[in-house]
Amino acid sequence: MRLSDFPRRIALVVFMATGLLGRSDAAARLSLGEFEALYAEPLAPPQTPLRVYHLGHSLVGRDMPAMLAQLAPEGHRYESQIGWGTTLKAHWDPQGTIAGFQENDPNRHRAPHEALASGEYDAFVMTEMVEIRDAIRYFDSPDYARRWAMAARAGNERIRVYLYETWHALSDPDGWLMRLDTDLHRQWEGEILRRALVAADTDAAIYIIPAGQVMAKVVREIEAGRISGLTNRKQLFSDDIHVNDAGAYLVALTHYAVLYHRDPTGLAYQLNRHDGTPAEALPPEAARRMQEIVWEVVSAMPRTGIAR
Repeated sequence: MRLSDFPRRIALVVFMATGLLGRSDAAARLSLGEFEALYAEPLAPPQTPLRVYHLGHSLVGRDMPAMLAQLAPEGHRYESQIGWGTTLKAHWDPQGTIAGFQENDPNRHRAPHEALASGEYDAFVMTEMVEIRDAIRYFDSPDYARRWAMAARAGNERIRVYLYETWHALSDPDGWLMRLDTDLHRQWEGEILRRALVAADTDAAIYIIPAGQVMAKVVREIEAGRISGLTNRKQLFSDDIHVNDAGAYLVALTHYAVLYHRDPTGLAYQLNRHDGTPAEALPPEAARRMQEIVWEVVSAMPRTGIAR
């Protein structure tokens, strides 16, 4: 270990051992103006391939990060930890085995505290359990988002930290598109990020990978008959909430665009799953329109860190 590594690693050990962060104050939240000011200056586009750590559950899955690696520049690397509906809190200090731990690809799994403390990662992408309102109400999402962000930065002060916005069950009684239209600002930003950042180093933003927003726009285009070969939102899903190959491809495109600050239009659309088997490819016209929509959405959102 280099001598220069000692301060940040000691800080991480102390912070984890003493629980200095505590639970977030239920009343404490950045004002909207303070929150927006954090994102006024965009990030510089990466100049080299990234090493990325993914933390989450089955809406991360094994195939999406593998597809991202195929889209990304040569040299892109990643590891992850996933479970079944696993909360950020459960990943932080699991009581026993994380449910669904067997879903991790053994060739890609790395324990998150050890991974982040290594300082080897350029980007850390976390997501929270769905139902997001229950995660916030019962599992202290703002506090644990802050803990994970600070742990990542204790390992590498230059790491970029992202919150991956997901989606809800297609059968959500409040309406699937309605939830996507309201929950980004109300839950993911308003309840998680604005509370997580109020007690943290507010010069270091947590950026958004807005897969839910991309999904909503793509679905609207599909159901308006403007994406060739697709007619229904269910064609992106394998069940009521989990994506199929087409949905995983769309989410991988979104990660690519945000992490690399690059328009994905023209990228490959015939990819492999994590196990090397060919994924079911979209029609070329549909893939290209999805790529265009991804860039339209993410490049218009300051919270992605992309310059407009």
